[in-house]
Amino acid sequence: MGRGRTGIYPGTFDPIHNGHLDVIRRATVLVDELIVGVAINAGKDPLFDVDDRAAMVEADINGMMAANQHNGAKVRVLPFKNLLMAFAADNGADFIIRGLRAVSDFEYEFQMAANNKRLYPKIETVFLMASETNQFISSRFVKEIHLLDGDVSSFVSANVLFHLRSKRRD
Repeated sequence: MGRGRTGIYPGTFDPIHNGHLDVIRRATVLVDELIVGVAINAGKDPLFDVDDRAAMVEADINGMMAANQHNGAKVRVLPFKNLLMAFAADNGADFIIRGLRAVSDFEYEFQMAANNKRLYPKIETVFLMASETNQFISSRFVKEIHLLDGDVSSFVSANVLFHLRSKRRD
């Protein structure tokens, strides 16, 4: 028997939200191992540093695993700062998993997938459509709503909400 299928679900996860977790749960159906790659991505000027973001992702995934919502797949969290496709190749990935919310996401992701395929032809990109309950959630909106005193508790875990509240006190 050969090695299992490995997927990478990359993102900035600043912060991780229920839409991300939904894609992670659904991606575990497709792979034997899923690596959630937390990008340093300083160009996006993240609210949380990479270690905090990775810790939040890890905590939420641990909750998902404890609830047995991982379809038997192994799920790991790894920060990365290099080219996504080099990170994927270094980790033996067969797939890049990307979530799509709207047509505007597709245009960007389509171009990215084509470039990635040119760089690393053996690694496929798989798109998962956002579920209808999560189509409108984005990390940017979560941060904006929270910073303007809006209630984001239905968009993020209690763990992430705690971190968001702590950040407001800084």
